[in-house]
Amino acid sequence: MLAFPAAAASAQKVRREPPDTALFRTIASLDSALFDSYNRCDLPRFASFIADGVEFYHDQTGMMVGVQNLTEAVKQNICGKVVRELVPGTLEVYPMKGYGAVEIGVHRFHPPGAGANEGGDAKFVHLWQNTGGVWKITRVISFDHH
Repeated sequence: MLAFPAAAASAQKVRREPPDTALFRTIASLDSALFDSYNRCDLPRFASFIADGVEFYHDQTGMMVGVQNLTEAVKQNICGKVVRELVPGTLEVYPMKGYGAVEIGVHRFHPPGAGANEGGDAKFVHLWQNTGGVWKITRVISFDHH
């Protein structure tokens, strides 16, 4: 009877990848490259990080499916209007056995040339699939925009 609470507490411990692990570094590098292409409006490169059948869930605009739809939305709503920055210290990476990794964090959006304090934050979850060493995002959840 006394072992059960201890086991339950142990099971609730979060095991995220520390920043010095290869998986964390890989996902952090992919995040940086993805949003470099996003911020520069390099849409072919941006699309190269996204799976064809991506599902994108946004708390304010709803659900979108497909890399073509997502890329077109970035072209119309982001290019030249918004810059994304990862909020330092918020990146979390967790392995997904047999699939890839999940990335969780907070990002900040602001107009180009404006200070980061002039924008708003949102939380995000990216599900990365690793197929033969090629990483692509298959699911995105972007929420708590303010």
